[in-house]
Amino acid sequence: MEIEAWALVMFAVAVGALLLGYPVAFTLGAVSLVFGSIFLGLGFFDLLPMRIWGIMTNFTLLAVPLFVFMGVALEKSGIAEELLETMARLFGRVRGGLAVSIVLVGTLLAATTGVVGATVVTMTVIALPALLKHGYRTELATGTIAASGTLGQIIPPSVILILLGDVIGVPVGQLFMSAMVPGLMLVALFIVYILAVAWLRPRNAPAIRAEQYAAPLGGQVLKGLLPPLALVMAVLGSIFFGIASPTESAAVGALGAIVLAALRRRMTVKNLNEALSQTARMTSMVFLILIGATAFGLVFRGMGGDFLVEEIMTELPGGEWGFLAASMLLIFVLGFFLDFLEICFIVVPILAPIAELMGIDLLWFAILIAMNLQTSFLTPPFGFSLFYLKAAAPPEVRIAQIYRGIMPFVLIQLVALALLIVYPEITTWLPTLMDEMQGL
Repeated sequence: MEIEAWALVMFAVAVGALLLGYPVAFTLGAVSLVFGSIFLGLGFFDLLPMRIWGIMTNFTLLAVPLFVFMGVALEKSGIAEELLETMARLFGRVRGGLAVSIVLVGTLLAATTGVVGATVVTMTVIALPALLKHGYRTELATGTIAASGTLGQIIPPSVILILLGDVIGVPVGQLFMSAMVPGLMLVALFIVYILAVAWLRPRNAPAIRAEQYAAPLGGQVLKGLLPPLALVMAVLGSIFFGIASPTESAAVGALGAIVLAALRRRMTVKNLNEALSQTARMTSMVFLILIGATAFGLVFRGMGGDFLVEEIMTELPGGEWGFLAASMLLIFVLGFFLDFLEICFIVVPILAPIAELMGIDLLWFAILIAMNLQTSFLTPPFGFSLFYLKAAAPPEVRIAQIYRGIMPFVLIQLVALALLIVYPEITTWLPTLMDEMQGL
């Protein structure tokens, strides 16, 4: 068997080990070390330290810990509770309005935190008991919370968009702009689905009686909505209008999160230590996986696996569209079993050069991947949002109900993905507009 074929065997061994539950970073490192030593020799790894140094000194990747800290700090500021309370009072008296308010809160939290686990757990603890108390069907309630909590993967600032930008080699600021309209389109599709369910099956999503939720005053609305909106404008506006780079805007966001938490008297020494500790753990996990994936990619390319995959993909029927269909299907299927980080660092570096060779717009390709990767949080058996939700939900909520509830939202995401493939303008419209406004 030729060495290129052994590269595919290495890929299969790595995926198999991950499915068995071995740690991602160490699995990738160990598999690459074994196969690299056998087929390329230990001297081949002399190239690895320089690759790792390049990762650790990458200015763009500095945005990862800053955005993670921003999300964790905001989680402790109580902003989610105020948002949910305000939105519930605004929309609760409409059939399905309480679920719609959760989608809108998920959108705002996505644009301010981007941390899926924190968003899902927070909304589950606060909103799920209220939804069940007011007669919402369990499947609709759990599906809405899980899907809304994952919006931070596609709506900027998103850690996965930063990592995709680095892996694929596209500007993160452009990627953020490209993701805004697709993200908001997905939010609109979620809301349309919820209102349709409420209209067709009123018992599944009843309105809240007027005496249960008084309408909020203007001051309450401003207090609940203005701080997160101001932070969104500070972070995303500085990027979109060319005032700051994504890393610099991440620093602005981190500072803004500290200020908001301090204004609510939540930025205690204990909360600050917890936020820093969670940020360090999550950032260390991301960078350890990135280092392991770098070793894996180095050996895979050294064995010629990239040329073999390129040959296979370019010979698929349908040319560019055949490649897109095959790559999107591969990522979707792997999303049932692998975490988005694993797919981002193992599969995407193999597919991106082929897309560039075929003349595919890499910004568009990155957004397609991001939309596809978002489903990996929702697809059983290893959808992390489902695990977060189950862990924080009341005991009477069964995992089977969560699985059934999430299926319509997964289908909606696939519809959104199909729309992005058929109409690339959805992705390219905002970056083009911003370039024209800046005279580029």
